[in-house]
Amino acid sequence: MKQPAVYLMASQRNGTLYVGVTSDLIKRVWQHSNHVVEGFTKKYGIGLLVWYEQHEIMESAISREKAIKKWNRAWKLRLIEKTNPNWLDLWPVITGEQADFRVLHLCDTAPQFHVQNSDVPTTPVIPAQAGIQRYGVSNDAKALDSRLRGNDDNEGGES
Repeated sequence: MKQPAVYLMASQRNGTLYVGVTSDLIKRVWQHSNHVVEGFTKKYGIGLLVWYEQHEIMESAISREKAIKKWNRAWKLRLIEKTNPNWLDLWPVITGEQADFRVLHLCDTAPQFHVQNSDVPTTPVIPAQAGIQRYGVSNDAKALDSRLRGNDDNEGGES
């Protein structure tokens, strides 16, 4: 899965959160989960991938990561729970061991993404292009992908 991505990892449901950006999601999540690199995720036992969003270019992924880091905790929790309400570890999804349940979520609810009167930015998780092709989602979902990515920096809140 070599493509720029922003991701959220957790120690457990509603536990300590980590926001990161990478060009190789599988490699980076493996490093976090196996605690092979010193740092925040090793110190706090963070090893569950609970949310990710892929980008076309690294600059947009970095911009999105910076914006999410400015969000308050409640917004981050809602972002996770919008597409992963059970806080499942998405490792099997990114490695291809399991279907990406979020692809179905995107197709079922695409017209409803812009929620009115919400205090949290409403940007969906965009499934991997490989996931879209693998699980038979139409090319319309690919066009939807670019419109829903939500890379602008003005979405964040104060910590």
